[in-house]
Amino acid sequence: MFAHPPLTLERIEGCYQTAAGRLLAERTAAGHWEGELSTSALSTATAVMALQMVQQHSTPATQDDQNLIDGGLQWLVDHQNDDGGWGDTVKSLSNISTTMLAHAVFHATGTVEAFSTTVTAARDYIDTAGGVPAVIARYGKDKTFSVPILTHCALAGLVDWSEVSALPFELACIPPQFYKTIRLPVVSYALPALIAIGQVRFQHRKPWFLPLRWLRQAAIGRSLRLLEKIQPTSGGFLEAAPLTSFVTMSLAGCGLTDHPVVRQGVKFLRDSVRPDGSWPIDTNLATWTTTLSVNALQDDLAVEDQLAIRDWLLQQQYREVHPYTNADPGGWAWTDLSGGVPDADDTPGAILALLKLRKEETIPADEAEALAAAVNWLLDLQNRDGGWPTFCRGWGALPFDRSAADLTAHAIRALLAWKSRQPEASPALLSRSAQAIQRGFAYLSKIQRADGSWLPLWFGNQFSPDDENPVYGTARVLAAYAEAGHYDSPQAQQGLKWLKSVQNSDGGWGGNAGISSSVEETALAVEAILAETEISPAAGRGVGWLVSCVDGNEFARTTPIGFYFAKLWYFERLYPIIFTVAALGCARAKYSQMTRDETFPTETPLHSSHSD
Repeated sequence: MFAHPPLTLERIEGCYQTAAGRLLAERTAAGHWEGELSTSALSTATAVMALQMVQQHSTPATQDDQNLIDGGLQWLVDHQNDDGGWGDTVKSLSNISTTMLAHAVFHATGTVEAFSTTVTAARDYIDTAGGVPAVIARYGKDKTFSVPILTHCALAGLVDWSEVSALPFELACIPPQFYKTIRLPVVSYALPALIAIGQVRFQHRKPWFLPLRWLRQAAIGRSLRLLEKIQPTSGGFLEAAPLTSFVTMSLAGCGLTDHPVVRQGVKFLRDSVRPDGSWPIDTNLATWTTTLSVNALQDDLAVEDQLAIRDWLLQQQYREVHPYTNADPGGWAWTDLSGGVPDADDTPGAILALLKLRKEETIPADEAEALAAAVNWLLDLQNRDGGWPTFCRGWGALPFDRSAADLTAHAIRALLAWKSRQPEASPALLSRSAQAIQRGFAYLSKIQRADGSWLPLWFGNQFSPDDENPVYGTARVLAAYAEAGHYDSPQAQQGLKWLKSVQNSDGGWGGNAGISSSVEETALAVEAILAETEISPAAGRGVGWLVSCVDGNEFARTTPIGFYFAKLWYFERLYPIIFTVAALGCARAKYSQMTRDETFPTETPLHSSHSD
């Protein structure tokens, strides 16, 4: 430990400008942000398997695709963890799912002998971790990911088809409005997997009950036509290599290598491979990172830049019924690419960003109409329990279709901001919004944990029990209470008390008590605590931790805190930068009335220790 300069407003201002300058420099030529998602062993393994299955069932095979297969295999060899397994990112702990997927591709490609050391270590890890039963136990009744993993392994000859649950792909043929009624065994975004994986499993192990066998046989053509209809122009379902790969390998396993869905899937995989031979978990989070950046930067965007971003964001709004999820017009997805799906995190983010970018008191009619459509979209999505799900209202059986604290808080913040800027909007819409906000807070109060914290859906921490990240969830919920003027409520005060109680001795936060501090989690916690009326020592220590990171040029260090469906870990290169800018911007505003030489209350000396 060594002494730091005093934590003055001038020092905070300097660090804010450094971080903001870095963030502004990350813009694309078009003026918005695209970011960069972490490379994924899981994506790489599934992409290699998909290309291999197409090669295996095609004549002639293509050398370019073989080169991609070889490159992916070598990347997996080079990035195997010391324990013999693989994690979802290069910073992730090994897990049974990704390791089984990676291990299987060496068998599928006939390279077990060539990479014997790698394969043996992986096999030992799988045996120790519990194999197939461990995969099934990891996901429980949600078959969204366990069945694709086992299908992948069955195609490699490592799992018997009897261990792969049959998926009722014939149900995809019924009208979409009935999906929630029949309680599909996969979540709402996974229809492509339901169809393709259901069919390959059917081809390898047909049901003994003849009427069911006939029904499924009859449904093959119609469900394939639906699959072709909902495939994005990019070829990538959800812009995600794993989902696209599972669909591609499954149809290839049915001998359909010349099917349009397979051809488009292969094209997507060719287009999305990285120079080092790996694949990311998704193409990009351009809309999400742009709205986060706009909301973090306060007023530090030039007017012409604001106009360009505003126009770009308005272009990303869905103005027609979505062909994939049948979502109504009005929402935003996480990406500007064709595989995105409107959801209840990106839509509030876009609403907040558009309102921040519109400094004029009067909002033009076309923009007001777009915002009203977005508000209507959010209101229609709200569940009966008062919370917001990710994609589809009422699909409450499985985790990614249930209401969630982080989504609900974000929706509340967007509705609050819209109401404050649109006092002359439709009285009916204003009334619906007020009721929705009230119901949303009632939901948040109901699901608050006994210790005062809230759990998010889309973020976790691999060192926390059950991979939970209550620091992220609590910080995001507290933001909603603060913006509603409810920070003195018992719920907010209990959450704030919990958040302070898990601050590390170095001044930072991890995802939970006793977990090493990260830039992302510290910045989120600091921003939440700075919403208090009084400046607390906890806020000062947290600001000091971030400032020391900027001073040491360590504020861009990423941590795997993101979940991308079914606990597929990722990190995003821009997250620590964006969150640092947001937190230091709040600190700058909070302490703007201090004299240039006045120091912040920190209670204890600042430390220089940070997590790796």
